[in-house]
Amino acid sequence: MDISGRLIKVLPEVRGESQRGPWVKGGFVIETDDTYPRQVAFTMFGEDRLAQLAQVSMNSPVLVTFSPESREYNERWYTDLRCIRIVPFSGAATPAAPAANTAAPAPAAAPAENSTPFASQPPESDDDLPF
Repeated sequence: MDISGRLIKVLPEVRGESQRGPWVKGGFVIETDDTYPRQVAFTMFGEDRLAQLAQVSMNSPVLVTFSPESREYNERWYTDLRCIRIVPFSGAATPAAPAANTAAPAPAAAPAENSTPFASQPPESDDDLPF
């Protein structure tokens, strides 16, 4: 999932040691640019992901790719938004209306002659079992 907004806060890093070795966790908060702005907090694990965050300046627009994860503890549910990637975002990344003085877009390529719909392709063998 993706969401865009403005980086408003970087959360402190937490370091620890497990049986598999050292780990580091960090996080940040963005504010969306919707009609009713929302503040959304994300967590990040690993030095490589925290390095991505270090390259983003405060109050700059960002695009965040994340994975929502929920877990249950004592009959209560907790949701965590784990950041997969954070990159600086510019409005140019979204499709914009073409300007009046630009050339017409190239026509779409014609489909290949031997392409057939999946349903009309004959089976390769009599055995249709997946294993």
